[in-house]
Amino acid sequence: MSEMKSNTGGNILGTEDVKKLLFKFAVPSVIAMLVGALYNIVDQIFIGQSVGMLGNAATNVAFPLVTIATALGLLFGVGGASNFNLYLGAGNKERAKKVVGNALFLLTASGLVMLIVIHLFLESLTGLFGATELVFPLALEYISITSYGILFLIFSTGASNMIRADGSPKYSMYCLLIGAVLNVILDAVFIFGFDMGIAGAAWATVISQIVSCLMAAVYFRKMKTISIGKNDFLLKWGIVKPILYLGASSCLNQLAMMVVQIVLNNTATYYGAMSVYGSEIPLAVAGVISKVSMIFISIIIGIAQGGQPIAGFNYGAKNYGRVKEVFKLVVSISLAISFVSFLCFQLFPLQIIQIFGDGSELYFEFAIRFCRIFLLMMIVVGIQPASSILFTAIGKSHKGIFLAMIRQVILLIPLLIILPIYFGIDGILYAGPIADGVSAVIAFVFVYREMKKLTAMEKEENLRRETLATAT
Repeated sequence: MSEMKSNTGGNILGTEDVKKLLFKFAVPSVIAMLVGALYNIVDQIFIGQSVGMLGNAATNVAFPLVTIATALGLLFGVGGASNFNLYLGAGNKERAKKVVGNALFLLTASGLVMLIVIHLFLESLTGLFGATELVFPLALEYISITSYGILFLIFSTGASNMIRADGSPKYSMYCLLIGAVLNVILDAVFIFGFDMGIAGAAWATVISQIVSCLMAAVYFRKMKTISIGKNDFLLKWGIVKPILYLGASSCLNQLAMMVVQIVLNNTATYYGAMSVYGSEIPLAVAGVISKVSMIFISIIIGIAQGGQPIAGFNYGAKNYGRVKEVFKLVVSISLAISFVSFLCFQLFPLQIIQIFGDGSELYFEFAIRFCRIFLLMMIVVGIQPASSILFTAIGKSHKGIFLAMIRQVILLIPLLIILPIYFGIDGILYAGPIADGVSAVIAFVFVYREMKKLTAMEKEENLRRETLATAT
């Protein structure tokens, strides 16, 4: 793809078969998203095998900071990519250049600010995220090291979205994939070769994130569709505002996940202490299963992000029929993946949890119950994140934000707080399927209504073009 024009003729985003095009963009995007999820999964596996259950609990405590970093990367990365594609679809390259420059500046600045904040409030944050007395030292050690990679994580997360939007999904994938492979190698070397324990896993993550970031940064020296200059990095509110607007949905979804994780960690330890399982078992299990479920969610998000430039470009070019195709295809694939994840968690919960190290009989008992009950509605969970991203891609961020918030903030957090009051630790387990089921129904209604609107807009645009053709 060497050129993007407002006239879709001759451009793959406007002419190539939607299924082939989605495959071309989605596969690298899915791999990139999986890489992000696997960074934490790999650490969890190595730490679980070497340090044990308390190590797993420690990485769970650190996970909210990773989520915040990802949220900032998506805020400026998805917001930048969405605006970038909309402006290119409309033929406005000058505006598109400034969007990329401003987004890159914001990614860098936010990473530096977050690094400073973490080190100023390191111990307070560790306690806030749910560390128990036994877990606190390990969590503090892990967070203090991984914090140095926060800037690089934020930049590579955001930049990968804009690289993909520029028509280089494979390069975007390679940036993150090489970092992930390096992380696996360094984990093995540092943890087992040098016997560095949880610190080894932390340093492996930081080094890998630096490599991914540098690869992403190099790309912007020579983009496919535009050439950015120094003046494009000067912040302008007229450019920043739409970036924030279209990136808010993905960002808030991540932040909501962070809040959910914090609430889940604290309720799990509090009500776990009142049960036969104790505080540490629910904390460790919640972390492991949340990260495993994120593998499937990452695939769904990756597919939706693969459809993002296609939907955004064609919406900007008023080719609404292709936008409808993207919506239908992404949602259908997302539901299929949700069904597969449902089968995995219902049929193989013990095998999944055993990957992350050994534990007591009570540990595995709770893990199996957590999988089968908390993730009972995984069968339909895919429609909510997929539709949220697609609404953002076509500039309807308000709908994307609402869909991002409905499961996590409006439903799951209150349920995690209220249900355990009446049902103890079981209340935490049943909060998951209730939130997933209700949010899926709401997302389906939103998508159905949007399809009807797009059909009406398509008819109107076709009539306009026919009238213009007749007049000329």
